[in-house]
Amino acid sequence: MNLVYLGLGSNMGDRFAYLKDAIRYLCANDQIQLIRVSSIYETDPYGPVEQSPFLNMVVEIETNMSPLELLQVTQSIEQQLKRERLIHWGPRTIDLDILIYADKIIKMETLIIPHPEMTKRLFVLIPLAELNRSLVIPGRNKSIQDLCDVFMDREGVRLWKQINGADEFEPFES
Repeated sequence: MNLVYLGLGSNMGDRFAYLKDAIRYLCANDQIQLIRVSSIYETDPYGPVEQSPFLNMVVEIETNMSPLELLQVTQSIEQQLKRERLIHWGPRTIDLDILIYADKIIKMETLIIPHPEMTKRLFVLIPLAELNRSLVIPGRNKSIQDLCDVFMDREGVRLWKQINGADEFEPFES
């Protein structure tokens, strides 16, 4: 089994429902085992497009699927949840990004792992640090916590729904 971290985000409609539905679809796949979920953070939009705030989180899964097979699954979930790619960095019902796939480094036209922008995005690093602060991104010599510590300003990333530790799936049952 390969340990994988996925970033999830939504800023259209019922953002929380889209996150929950994406996780339900992931769990429905018999080749994916959901290990843990981070708290949910409300974040200011990234990029030049004027839009509503996002809800972002990270999930830790295990899978035997190849990275490309997992990409097909995540893109299928985005389609099922009516994701439309109209504007680059624009609003979306759901976004699922493969952040880290085991210790693999992949550079293809359709897939780059580790996610090339993750070290620049606190809305990815903060929930990822919550799950595994000592994780080192393949190809880099810094832990997730070290990367978080580089950011002096944490404005724009606010805790929205905290995971309580007793039951990591509780945020998806309330």
